[in-house]
Amino acid sequence: MLLKQGDKAPNFSLPDADGGTVSLEDFKNQKVVLWFFPKASTPG
Repeated sequence: MLLKQGDKAPNFSLPDADGGTVSLEDFKNQKVVLWFFPKASTPG
């Protein structure tokens, strides 16, 4: 699914650094910056 500028992000969950899970819903009613970057030493 592709999002367009201004679309709301769908809810998702990811593992955190402590072995728990963090969800976009955990930040409801807060501003969130999502920063994606390629894995080290990979093209992209």
